[in-house]
Amino acid sequence: MAIAFRSKIDARFKALALALAGVAFFTTWMRPKSAPGAVWTAMDLLLIGAAALAIWVTFTTYYELEHDALVAHSGPFSWRIPFTEIVAVRPSDSSKSGPAMSLDRLQISYGGGRSLLISPADQAGFLAMLHRRVPRLASEQS
Repeated sequence: MAIAFRSKIDARFKALALALAGVAFFTTWMRPKSAPGAVWTAMDLLLIGAAALAIWVTFTTYYELEHDALVAHSGPFSWRIPFTEIVAVRPSDSSKSGPAMSLDRLQISYGGGRSLLISPADQAGFLAMLHRRVPRLASEQS
Protein backbone atom coordinates (compact mmCIF):
# COMPACT_ATOMS: atom_id res chain seq x y z
CA MET A 1 0.00 0.00 0.00
CA ALA A 2 1.34 3.43 -0.96
CA ILE A 3 1.55 6.17 1.64
CA ALA A 4 1.15 9.75 0.38
CA PHE A 5 2.66 12.95 1.76
CA ARG A 6 1.54 16.35 0.47
CA SER A 7 4.10 19.01 -0.34
CA LYS A 8 4.52 21.93 1.99
CA ILE A 9 3.56 25.07 0.02
CA ASP A 10 5.32 28.34 0.81
CA ALA A 11 3.15 31.45 0.59
CA ARG A 12 5.36 32.87 -2.19
CA PHE A 13 4.75 29.82 -4.42
CA LYS A 14 1.02 30.03 -3.82
CA ALA A 15 1.00 33.79 -4.48
CA LEU A 16 3.03 33.40 -7.67
CA ALA A 17 0.69 30.73 -9.09
CA LEU A 18 -2.42 32.75 -8.23
CA ALA A 19 -0.88 35.99 -9.57
CA LEU A 20 0.00 34.30 -12.86
CA ALA A 21 -3.57 33.03 -13.15
CA GLY A 22 -4.94 36.48 -12.34
CA VAL A 23 -2.73 38.18 -14.94
CA ALA A 24 -3.65 35.58 -17.57
CA PHE A 25 -7.38 35.94 -17.03
CA PHE A 26 -7.22 39.75 -16.70
CA THR A 27 -5.16 40.04 -19.91
CA THR A 28 -7.52 37.73 -21.76
CA TRP A 29 -10.60 39.59 -20.53
CA MET A 30 -9.22 43.10 -21.15
CA ARG A 31 -7.49 42.56 -24.48
CA PRO A 32 -8.06 45.17 -27.20
CA LYS A 33 -11.08 44.23 -29.27
CA SER A 34 -9.50 45.70 -32.43
CA ALA A 35 -6.50 43.29 -32.41
CA PRO A 36 -6.46 40.42 -34.93
CA GLY A 37 -8.45 37.55 -33.43
CA ALA A 38 -6.07 34.70 -34.33
CA VAL A 39 -3.08 36.39 -32.68
CA TRP A 40 -4.97 37.09 -29.48
CA THR A 41 -6.62 33.69 -29.40
CA ALA A 42 -3.18 32.04 -29.54
CA MET A 43 -1.87 34.44 -26.87
CA ASP A 44 -4.95 33.84 -24.70
CA LEU A 45 -4.49 30.08 -24.93
CA LEU A 46 -0.79 30.35 -24.10
CA LEU A 47 -1.41 32.59 -21.06
CA ILE A 48 -4.27 30.49 -19.74
CA GLY A 49 -2.28 27.29 -20.35
CA ALA A 50 0.72 28.65 -18.43
CA ALA A 51 -1.53 29.76 -15.57
CA ALA A 52 -3.30 26.39 -15.46
CA LEU A 53 0.05 24.56 -15.41
CA ALA A 54 1.35 26.77 -12.56
CA ILE A 55 -1.77 26.15 -10.48
CA TRP A 56 -1.79 22.43 -11.29
CA VAL A 57 1.86 22.01 -10.26
CA THR A 58 1.53 24.16 -7.13
CA PHE A 59 -1.54 22.49 -5.70
CA THR A 60 -1.02 18.85 -6.76
CA THR A 61 2.54 18.16 -5.67
CA TYR A 62 2.83 15.13 -3.39
CA TYR A 63 5.07 12.15 -2.71
CA GLU A 64 4.19 8.48 -2.44
CA LEU A 65 6.14 5.76 -0.73
CA GLU A 66 5.15 2.65 -2.63
CA HIS A 67 6.30 -0.86 -1.77
CA ASP A 68 9.47 -0.53 -3.86
CA ALA A 69 9.92 3.16 -4.76
CA LEU A 70 9.52 6.82 -3.92
CA VAL A 71 7.27 8.50 -6.48
CA ALA A 72 7.10 12.30 -6.64
CA HIS A 73 4.11 13.82 -8.43
CA SER A 74 3.87 17.45 -9.53
CA GLY A 75 1.09 18.33 -11.96
CA PRO A 76 1.69 16.36 -15.17
CA PHE A 77 5.23 15.37 -14.11
CA SER A 78 6.41 12.44 -12.01
CA TRP A 79 9.67 10.92 -10.85
CA ARG A 80 10.09 7.30 -9.73
CA ILE A 81 13.11 6.41 -7.60
CA PRO A 82 13.48 2.75 -6.61
CA PHE A 83 14.44 2.39 -2.94
CA THR A 84 17.44 0.30 -4.00
CA GLU A 85 18.90 3.40 -5.72
CA ILE A 86 18.49 5.86 -2.81
CA VAL A 87 21.88 6.48 -1.20
CA ALA A 88 21.22 9.50 1.07
CA VAL A 89 18.61 11.96 2.30
CA ARG A 90 19.56 15.31 3.78
CA PRO A 91 17.93 18.66 4.53
CA SER A 92 18.40 21.29 1.82
CA ASP A 93 17.48 24.91 1.26
CA SER A 94 18.57 24.83 -2.38
CA SER A 95 16.54 26.91 -4.81
CA LYS A 96 17.15 24.49 -7.68
CA SER A 97 14.14 23.25 -9.57
CA GLY A 98 12.29 20.19 -8.35
CA PRO A 99 8.89 18.92 -7.27
CA ALA A 100 9.00 21.01 -4.09
CA MET A 101 6.66 23.91 -3.33
CA SER A 102 8.69 25.08 -0.33
CA LEU A 103 12.32 26.00 0.28
CA ASP A 104 12.22 23.75 3.37
CA ARG A 105 13.40 20.74 1.39
CA LEU A 106 14.93 17.32 1.49
CA GLN A 107 17.50 16.27 -1.09
CA ILE A 108 17.13 12.65 -2.13
CA SER A 109 20.42 11.40 -3.60
CA TYR A 110 20.16 8.31 -5.76
CA GLY A 111 21.84 6.24 -8.50
CA GLY A 112 24.46 7.80 -10.73
CA GLY A 113 24.97 10.94 -8.65
CA ARG A 114 21.45 12.22 -9.32
CA SER A 115 19.29 14.01 -6.79
CA LEU A 116 15.71 15.20 -6.38
CA LEU A 117 14.48 18.02 -4.15
CA ILE A 118 11.18 17.45 -2.36
CA SER A 119 9.33 19.30 0.41
CA PRO A 120 6.94 17.06 2.35
CA ALA A 121 4.78 19.05 4.77
CA ASP A 122 5.34 16.33 7.39
CA GLN A 123 9.10 15.87 7.06
CA ALA A 124 9.45 13.85 10.27
CA GLY A 125 6.67 11.46 9.25
CA PHE A 126 8.05 11.17 5.72
CA LEU A 127 11.58 10.42 6.97
CA ALA A 128 10.30 7.86 9.49
CA MET A 129 8.37 6.01 6.76
CA LEU A 130 11.27 6.26 4.31
CA HIS A 131 13.64 4.78 6.91
CA ARG A 132 11.19 1.89 7.40
CA ARG A 133 11.21 1.23 3.65
CA VAL A 134 15.00 1.75 3.31
CA PRO A 135 16.46 0.54 6.64
CA ARG A 136 20.08 1.09 5.60
CA LEU A 137 19.39 4.86 5.43
CA ALA A 138 18.59 4.98 9.14
CA SER A 139 22.06 3.74 10.04
CA GLU A 140 23.74 6.00 7.45
CA GLN A 141 21.92 9.11 8.74
CA SER A 142 22.80 8.51 12.41
